[in-house]
Formats: sequence, C-alpha cells, structure tokens
Amino acid sequence: MNCKEMKMTAKIGILTVSDRASRGQYDDLSGPAITDTLNDYLSSPWQACYRLVEDEQHLIEAALCELADQEQCALIITTGGTGPAKRDITPEATEAVCDKMMPGFGELMRTESLKYVPTAILSRQTAGIRDRSLIINLPGKPKAIRQCLDAVFPAVPYCIDLLEGPYLECDESVVQVFRPKS
Repeated sequence: MNCKEMKMTAKIGILTVSDRASRGQYDDLSGPAITDTLNDYLSSPWQACYRLVEDEQHLIEAALCELADQEQCALIITTGGTGPAKRDITPEATEAVCDKMMPGFGELMRTESLKYVPTAILSRQTAGIRDRSLIINLPGKPKAIRQCLDAVFPAVPYCIDLLEGPYLECDESVVQVFRPKS
C-alpha cells in the first residue's frame, strides 16, 4: 500500500540525506532509526514515506516539496547534512522550501545534544513549515536522532494540530505530549 492509499493514516516523510548511502556504499541506519523512534512514540496509525537522496540542494528541495505537496505528509523528518562541512546543506534546502522557520526546534536540539557531546554547537539542525507540513532537520547519527526527537517531539503533535493536520496520539509512557487544555 502506498502513501496515497492511506486515507485515515497520518503520513510522515522520512528523508535521509547521504552521498554514501545513496550510492549504496553503506546501509542507511538513520532513516530506520527515525522509524523505530516514531513506532515507539505513536499510538495512532501512521505511514512512512521514505526517501534517500544525495547531499545536493536541488535533490533535497525536490524531495521535501514532493513529500509536502504531493504526498501531503503532515510531518517530514530529515536526517543528515546538518553539520559545517561544505556538502552539508540540508538546512539551506529546508529554508528554501519553507514558508516559516521554527528556530526553537534547532535551539532545543542543540541544547539537548550538548549534554552528550561538546561538538553539538557545530550542528545546524532547524525546522520549518511548508504549507501544512512541519519539517524537522535531525543529525545523521542514530543515537543523536533519538536524543533530539525526545527533546522536541512533545511539541510536534500540537504544532501539527495548529497546521490542521492529523491528530497524532502518542504513548504517554514513552513521550509526554503537550496540548493546551481547552
């Protein structure tokens, strides 16, 4: 079943940005780490829309636009390309396709990552909104993915509510989601 056949299920884009994984030089471990984390968090049904692209800005932008516009993913999580190296351009691609940037996500992820590694200040992960899709850039290491998502995910379902997306229900024993009381 593809994403378009999933009418009642939340669609979540998972985009791995990696030259070597896209060339088959090694397996993508980061995309599956995002899937595993979301499986732990979410109790409502969801469908992954997975993409793997090289560190090329036009390819990243095209994948983000496809996931947001054609697949209509409420949430798109990228992994890789957030460091200071010349080919790390995921934040630039994200900013180019977003209507609004959400800098608090990157600020919180860096703050959380600093608890584990002093090089977290080199990370440029960010987040933004394209129409009704929340896009979050994560680092490329599976362990860092979970650490960063643990920090920011409590705000994600409410952000998606504000964007008029699907209602994401979470396992409260795993992640404590915040939604204002009506």
